[in-house]
Amino acid sequence: MKPLRAAIWRLFHPRRTIKPTRDGWWCLLVAVGLGVAAINTGNNLLYLLVSALLALIVVSGILSEQAMRGLALTGIAPEEVYAGRPALFGASLSNRKRWLTSYSITVELLAPAARALESGSRFIYFRRIEAGIERLATWEETLPRRGRHRLAGVRITTRFPFGLFVKAGRPALTDEVVVFPHVRRMPAESLRRLLGDAGDATARRRGRGNDLYNLRAYRPGDDPRFIHWRSSAKTAALVVREHEADTSHDTRLTLVGRGRAGAEALEAGLSEAASVAVALIRAGAGVELAGPALFVPLGRGRPHLRRMLAALALYEPDAPPVPAATTEPARTGRRLREIRIPLA
Repeated sequence: MKPLRAAIWRLFHPRRTIKPTRDGWWCLLVAVGLGVAAINTGNNLLYLLVSALLALIVVSGILSEQAMRGLALTGIAPEEVYAGRPALFGASLSNRKRWLTSYSITVELLAPAARALESGSRFIYFRRIEAGIERLATWEETLPRRGRHRLAGVRITTRFPFGLFVKAGRPALTDEVVVFPHVRRMPAESLRRLLGDAGDATARRRGRGNDLYNLRAYRPGDDPRFIHWRSSAKTAALVVREHEADTSHDTRLTLVGRGRAGAEALEAGLSEAASVAVALIRAGAGVELAGPALFVPLGRGRPHLRRMLAALALYEPDAPPVPAATTEPARTGRRLREIRIPLA
């Protein structure tokens, strides 16, 4: 049964497909017409012409198969894809044959909105690919909405050698990707309000932070936990540590509402949340994301930003609420400032 199933699957999912071009259809029609005329008249010249046309078709199939055989197409998807912003995709096309060169190879972009960087069309043409050589094709594609999207993919095609038939391989790069919400560039005034005054944020001053500010002599009333014993041993006098004030902008982004009022208001709110999160993470702040159906604990850095953007990308208004035990604010030893973003 398994060999039979495999044969049926290969029948409906062939490794390569072939389709006549306009010139190919004319060639087939002429061959059929001359064949009918040769049978009716018995003219040897007509039989010779039919044989030449059929031989041309056979040679075209053999040479096009030689050009396609041994080619490997590997898709390259970007790590981050944002809604409404062109994303750079790529594909590696390698000729794994030992001796033979592949001629007239085209990488066809199956997405209607995809455009090659150099030509601006949906077709990337390679005149020849020598044996053992690898070529890179790049293009841009804009996905309009956030969420999960399955890529249309790319495939390799050829009309070699006579342009009578288009032979195409199976599509590659048909993976599912998560498209992050649209992130807009925030105006300078909004960034100043979001991050506070730059001079105050970068000025070093005493406080209750974690970084070392200074070492000084012990004074009555100082906390014994701050005694720096190594320096005290060197100077034969008690020395205490002074810490810098905490100037970080650690923030909790709270999504208000579920976004059932309308898709436009929901997408605008999620885009605003993503834009604020990107600005805060780039400034070195820690960000916590909380909402009625999602929660991402406090963190910082690029991997944490991707987790928050993925949560926003997959947000659904009708999703069940997150259990209260998982949405408790992180115990960081300091109070987080809160930014509330309405989803309407």
